[in-house]
Amino acid sequence: MSVVAIPTRRHPGTRPARPRTGPTLTITLDLVPGPLSPRLARLVQLLGELAESGEGQLRTVEDVVPAPRPAPSPAAGAPSADAAHVRILAGSRMVRQGDQVVPLTRIEYELLLFLAERPRRVFTRLQLLSSVWGYEHAVARTVDVHVRRLRAKLDGSEVVTTVYGVGYRLADEARISVDHSR
Repeated sequence: MSVVAIPTRRHPGTRPARPRTGPTLTITLDLVPGPLSPRLARLVQLLGELAESGEGQLRTVEDVVPAPRPAPSPAAGAPSADAAHVRILAGSRMVRQGDQVVPLTRIEYELLLFLAERPRRVFTRLQLLSSVWGYEHAVARTVDVHVRRLRAKLDGSEVVTTVYGVGYRLADEARISVDHSR
């Protein structure tokens, strides 16, 4: 479930909203299925109270984002949409695993793209920091955290391999393709 708080617009028959004097704030919460923690439940309750007072609107993501359309069937010769195949659509900065879109952060996306464009090459943490992050003054373990999160989001696919004592590389068995036209 996702919750989105969006500033209100005056609708006929409602009381006028407080005039906007500052910037707009949109809050998006991606919630896992199941019960909410007490603090998160309180946040959702407060957002609802703000919406009821006329200071904003509370809508679920289904109200804001239309339901995804089914993916078109792959053309002849295109990679199959099996669950283990990862496709990077570089033009739209989207990653698909099978027929599912994988939501990645900017760094996770750039890390995956960097490794996919350079198969069978091993990169040290410092090389990845320099090439993907654009700087070397961060803690090298930052790379480990992002690799772990990337692996978790691409569940069921061994995409990134650890070369112990050295760094990381794209796995030999990785079923991954990069499409620069999309």
